[in-house]
Amino acid sequence: MKRPIAILLGLLIFTGGISLRAETDEEVEAHRSVLDLTGAFSNEGFRLRDGHWVGVVNPKERTLIAVNLYAGNQYWFAAAANEKAKKIAVDLFDENGKQLVTESYNSGEKAAAGFSPQSSGQYFVSLGVLEGESTTFCLVYSYK
Repeated sequence: MKRPIAILLGLLIFTGGISLRAETDEEVEAHRSVLDLTGAFSNEGFRLRDGHWVGVVNPKERTLIAVNLYAGNQYWFAAAANEKAKKIAVDLFDENGKQLVTESYNSGEKAAAGFSPQSSGQYFVSLGVLEGESTTFCLVYSYK
């Protein structure tokens, strides 16, 4: 009787840092869509960074994600949303909040921003809905 309890406690401790929340259909759709977009970057030698961010973004609001970037690397930050968003935008800001000049791609509910930092440090990726309703998004990035 003590052994099953010990195993159960061990599993509870092991899964303590793992989210057991299932992704919604909208999150899965946005993730699939952004991976389609990043395929073009991988053809140019970019590697997809492990992990992704999902959430909901509302019109006239911005979602900010802090990232650490390294000088000498090139980056593409790509996002996709569901069809509720008619147009989204991805922008980059430095640690002081100054918007950076980036290469950009926009195709309605898909957008990307390319950037090569001159100095290593913390930067902020901003995602917003320019046209449309609140939407679920997925953001990933590639580097080389």
